[in-house]
Amino acid sequence: MDLRYTDEENSFRCEVRAFFRTAIPADIQRKSILGQRLSRDDVVRWTKILHDKGWATPNWPKEWGGTGWDPIRQYIFKEELLMAPVPEALVFNTNMIGPLLIAFGSDEQKRHFLPRIASLEYWFCQGFSEPDAGSDLASLRTRAIRDGDDYIVSGQKIWTTMAQHANWCFLLVRTDPEAKKQRGISMLMMEMESPGVSIKPIITIDGCHELNETFLDDVRIPIANRIGEENKGWDYAKYLLGHERSAQSRVGLSKMRLRRAKQLAAGVRSGQGMLADDPRFRERLALIEVELKALEMLTLRVIAEGPANGVSDAKASILKLKGVALQQATIEILMDVAGYDAMEYDSAFLRGAEEPAGGEDWALTIAPNYYFARHVSIAAGSSEVQRNIIAHSVLGL
Repeated sequence: MDLRYTDEENSFRCEVRAFFRTAIPADIQRKSILGQRLSRDDVVRWTKILHDKGWATPNWPKEWGGTGWDPIRQYIFKEELLMAPVPEALVFNTNMIGPLLIAFGSDEQKRHFLPRIASLEYWFCQGFSEPDAGSDLASLRTRAIRDGDDYIVSGQKIWTTMAQHANWCFLLVRTDPEAKKQRGISMLMMEMESPGVSIKPIITIDGCHELNETFLDDVRIPIANRIGEENKGWDYAKYLLGHERSAQSRVGLSKMRLRRAKQLAAGVRSGQGMLADDPRFRERLALIEVELKALEMLTLRVIAEGPANGVSDAKASILKLKGVALQQATIEILMDVAGYDAMEYDSAFLRGAEEPAGGEDWALTIAPNYYFARHVSIAAGSSEVQRNIIAHSVLGL
């Protein structure tokens, strides 16, 4: 199998790289490099730039406003985006609800929602996890009861990312409490301003407000906002989670962090010399680079096999499991580069303040991003869940 890029693909990479270098506003670029949190306005501004270029939904088919790129070009685009670094378009829109509607939505839903999802007129959040249904998602208890042309929905969701910015939510609800737990679930789309919806912030260890609890008290959701068939929501959720997990390798992000660690280490003193010249530090970098190259080759092999049958649960789990391990390893090595400077905690600077209160600006966001990176072992299914899937699907255990 030849995994080398063609001349056309290399030319495409140069085009993407040049666009990211020139199109991104300077203030958003600086925040991305320093690892600061983006404001809602930052996300909207950058999405408009991508949308005007026609690149906001690179993985969508052309007929629904996508680029029509093949999987290799989609991979190159994502890698260059993460290495630049520039922000991704909102993943809940472009990688989750959009592809789900393309695969299972009605024609009316596609015509109405997809253009608004691509432009970020509709900002979606995800309502899956519940206080007693996280890794065991099929145990969810949020209830939806039919009443005429509506469902009346009551329950609670948790870890609802960016719900404070969202005006729509796609969520899983139980529509048949008598069925086996995976068989009585449906997928709905809900307007966040509907009567009965309330959110409560969850402030994470990095001091930021990204997560929320979402409470649903007799919320009316039109049956027309159901995706696909009633009680088939678990199948749609598995499709969506497969897409989410296979995207978690994030090779470009780990490459960018390694590159940054090397650059910063050249200016950090360690013992009698510079950290970049320390043999043990160089050995750690080399080991991570070897593992990262192996993950990159596996990702390209999965892409090369073609999308005919989609990405299997086992392959998606392998990409997710190894990808998040390397994301955590690369932020850990940046922590070592920053040393004590990383402990000059400044949550205001992390949230996008113009000037740091003290310390090196490049170091002030590393510790909180290290803390935040612990969650990637849990998001889209914990590492323990991924190991169980691999054991079952590959080893037959």
